[in-house]
Amino acid sequence: MHRVATIAAIVDQHAEDAAFLWLRRRREIDGPILDETDIGRIDQRLEANLEGLMAAGKAGWEAAQARFADYAEPGELFVLGTLAMRWSDAKLVTSAIDAGVSVGEAGFSSLSAAIARTPRDNLRPFVAQWLDTSDARLRCLGLSALWHHRVDPGPRLHDLASHSDANVRRRAVRLAGGLGRRDLLPAVLAGLDGETARERLAAAFAACLLGEARSAHPVIDKIVLTETDQAEAAIEIRLLTTPPKAAKGWLQTRLGQPLLRVAATASIGLFGDPSVMPWLIEKMREPELVFAAGLAMRDLFEVDFNDTDLFTIDPADLGKAFESLNHSPLPVADRVAAWWDEGRGGRGRTPFHSMRRLRLDALRAAIAATDTPLTDWRRTRRFPAWM
Repeated sequence: MHRVATIAAIVDQHAEDAAFLWLRRRREIDGPILDETDIGRIDQRLEANLEGLMAAGKAGWEAAQARFADYAEPGELFVLGTLAMRWSDAKLVTSAIDAGVSVGEAGFSSLSAAIARTPRDNLRPFVAQWLDTSDARLRCLGLSALWHHRVDPGPRLHDLASHSDANVRRRAVRLAGGLGRRDLLPAVLAGLDGETARERLAAAFAACLLGEARSAHPVIDKIVLTETDQAEAAIEIRLLTTPPKAAKGWLQTRLGQPLLRVAATASIGLFGDPSVMPWLIEKMREPELVFAAGLAMRDLFEVDFNDTDLFTIDPADLGKAFESLNHSPLPVADRVAAWWDEGRGGRGRTPFHSMRRLRLDALRAAIAATDTPLTDWRRTRRFPAWM
């Protein structure tokens, strides 16, 4: 890191904008709203601000530190971590990791994202050390690096998958599934009895990727019933690994359970059956289910609904009963009904593949061919000209 002549206000703006853009990217990266071109535009702006901080050298680091001192939030930590790792500066990396402790679990996610945006060669001096240390948090960072960059650590993964720390085991088992490491199937199946719901769900996910969905389903079903914060992810993997007729029956049962109605409604589009649209339109008239019904519709059609008037970002547009809703955009039932009745259903439009669609397609491909590693759908970036 070097000191160069800089304009403080511009460097500070780079630090602020980089944190904001990453937060937006994190919110949308696996979602149904944006596609890879939209994310590419965010990425290009994010990279421009990160490169501006790096070009500023010491002033860039100090601006990022000052920003984190004022706002100890995930976005600011991401910027610190990315700068430190891209500079491959051990002292700065340690500083960023230590700063992450104050941000909690969200801080770990920020550092993991910084790892994902750092080239392998810059990470090489750190990953082996992280994996060899007795510090479970650092081992988790090492496993995040392997996951994001799809690197197989070989025999070492056996020890990590049976580590004493549940978070280390969870990440090691997830990596085993993503890499198609069937030699680690015993450890994956052992994880189905893990001590936390997150560990058990990660093991179930890995088992499904390795062709052992039958063993995973009872665990997934229990998580759906008992862990409301994990239910949506559990329902998704359950439906993707169950034959269509049986999956529809399974989901129908969950639609009748009050605590699962929202998550189950949001997942119904995974079947790809447009005949459910009249039912979804009726659910769009219910404040509890309107957002979930909109998510399901997005799964049904390869349509960029951002180019239509079928959704609104103002809940008040839907009536007084919807005014207190925090989620958006929300489908406007009457407009959706007219669109559907006119028989459009997405025909005549350029196919739109959201980031969620890319993720689901990658999962389906890996589940269908258990000897094939899970594609890193987030690496299919295009960087279009900055508009």
